[in-house]
Amino acid sequence: MNDAPANDVPKMIEVVDLEKTFHIGFFRRKVEAVRSVSFHVEKGEVFGLLGPNGAGKTTTLKMMMGLIRMDRGRIQLLGQSAKSHHARESVGYLPENPYFHEYLTPRELLGFYGQLCGLSSAQIAERRDQLIERVGLSHAATRPLRKFSKGMLQRIGIAQALIAKPSLLILDEPMSGLDPIGRKFVMDLMQELRDSGVTILFSSHILSDVERLCDRVVILNHGRKVSEGPLTELLKTDSGENRTLEDLFVEKAMALNA
Repeated sequence: MNDAPANDVPKMIEVVDLEKTFHIGFFRRKVEAVRSVSFHVEKGEVFGLLGPNGAGKTTTLKMMMGLIRMDRGRIQLLGQSAKSHHARESVGYLPENPYFHEYLTPRELLGFYGQLCGLSSAQIAERRDQLIERVGLSHAATRPLRKFSKGMLQRIGIAQALIAKPSLLILDEPMSGLDPIGRKFVMDLMQELRDSGVTILFSSHILSDVERLCDRVVILNHGRKVSEGPLTELLKTDSGENRTLEDLFVEKAMALNA
């Protein structure tokens, strides 16, 4: 885990007073998806965005990536506005439900994303096969994606997020729908990336994954931040005993709903 003090390292992500409201249906029912959320992610750490379904995790990440326009607030990536093209050049992103053209092979898919990232043909050729091997798909490098399992699609999704060698990786529910073997592979890969210096922000509602991987977390519920900090501190009770992350989440959720 990264125990460096927060003020000794630059902020890779800074979110300040973020808000987003949707108006749904014929009667334009107002849904406050994100309400005054603030947090930051430091260089070299794994940061968890934790909360139940509907907590506002995906909406927050989509605003961070410019896929949804924020109503209010400020987002900076690598010290620059999230709207900056230069900031996004250093960010890899995996959405919660990635869609890839099913007739493409992994090599073709990574070639396509490499071109989108402005890589040269030589860079694509070098990175493509390295990444396919790194995510354990060398045996399926020429197989159409329509023949891939959910776990294999998650792996190639992470590979496309890494094609431009990002210093910041943002993953939305990367363990969703994976069997135990697939989850272990993705978790091991994330640990390997952290060890290589990549900063990772990922969302999840699977508490065991967060507890194993994260240096710090922020807990969201009903669009609001209910807790933030290093796991070692958040899991301590007032009496100095340790509790589970699940106990902490239930406690914060109940306090918010009281």
